[in-house]
Amino acid sequence: MSRAGRLSLARLSIVVAAVAVVIDQITKAWAVDHLGDGHVDHVIWTLQFNLAYNNGMAFGRGQGWGPLIGILATIIVVVLLLSLGRQSGRVARWSTGLIIGGAVGNIVDRIFRGDGFMHGSVVDFIDFQWFPIFNVADICVNVGGALMVIGFLLTDRAADADEPAVEESSDDV
Repeated sequence: MSRAGRLSLARLSIVVAAVAVVIDQITKAWAVDHLGDGHVDHVIWTLQFNLAYNNGMAFGRGQGWGPLIGILATIIVVVLLLSLGRQSGRVARWSTGLIIGGAVGNIVDRIFRGDGFMHGSVVDFIDFQWFPIFNVADICVNVGGALMVIGFLLTDRAADADEPAVEESSDDV
């Protein structure tokens, strides 16, 4: 793929990431404004909107480790951004954009929703009551991760199909 083509696909990841961050921050602002008084909105079946703040990591683990988690997430975002020029294919670009956008959405909370650098809590509000409460950024990271795995599997299968079969020869003379 040409350099111009790779740059065009890299832009796709950046646009996907930016859209993910904007949607994540808009929904979190809505949650804080609408659910800040402590009430819970029942949506359907077990789905409800219930405001919670998480200063740890996924599934409520690592409470109080927010600064370390934020710094690690920032390093991962930088590594993913640096990898954009070496990726090919739309699945890889979409998945990377979703992961970057989700990570940045939660990093923004850690930076701006607390006292001190990376001491903020992540806003969570999507609650199925039988699963940990999460947010749009978490959805982006998980969907992006799943797409990345699927993309790797499909790429490996395509590469296997493109390789010529190795024939064994018999030197029985």
